[in-house]
Amino acid sequence: MSASPSSSPSSEDRPRKRRPYAARVPIEQRREQLLDAALAVIVNDGYDRVSIDAIAKRADVARSVVYSAYENLDSLLTALLDRQQARAFEHLLQTIPSTENLRDPAAFAAEAVRRMSAMLHQDPDTWRLILLPPGNMPTVVRDRIEADRERFRLRVEAWVSLALAHRSGTAATQQLDAQVLAHALVACAEHFGRLALTDPGKFDPPRLIGQLQVILGAVLPRTR
Repeated sequence: MSASPSSSPSSEDRPRKRRPYAARVPIEQRREQLLDAALAVIVNDGYDRVSIDAIAKRADVARSVVYSAYENLDSLLTALLDRQQARAFEHLLQTIPSTENLRDPAAFAAEAVRRMSAMLHQDPDTWRLILLPPGNMPTVVRDRIEADRERFRLRVEAWVSLALAHRSGTAATQQLDAQVLAHALVACAEHFGRLALTDPGKFDPPRLIGQLQVILGAVLPRTR
């Protein structure tokens, strides 16, 4: 007996929907594509949603393509962390003006704020990963971010020490602690960096720069 017109093929008979074929590309280009996809998953959905399946879906490739580039999820995430950490620290150091300008701390800080604002605008996802980490961030990631934060604090402490050395003869600067000031400055920078990412219209760079110039101009006036 033939099947009735209303009957439909069984699930076994239906052709499976295949993911679009991923064009062959150089392995380094493929790895960068997958790291970008992993970053997007983490920024949008958090670390608990990142998986080989999620990364493959975001990159619009098959799971096998991901495994052809990275042995497993841990190796992919390690590569992502290495890449973003290197980019972030390099860009952060580029925001710091020449130390020749430390004779005018207000101008030095103002230029740093301008450059940091541009840095956040150019690469917001990397800085969301660092400044707005999800609560379920793996310990290894948190430890590495804190290690970079400490490296930057030490740089800031060295710059503050140099600025204070130009004013060693004044009673006010003799009471200033470079290490404490470095912690305070980095904490303030991170706070306003978070606001720039979550509420960019609240404190614009000109407003912050104006206040920095007033405060530092009073505490650390320019030397000749």
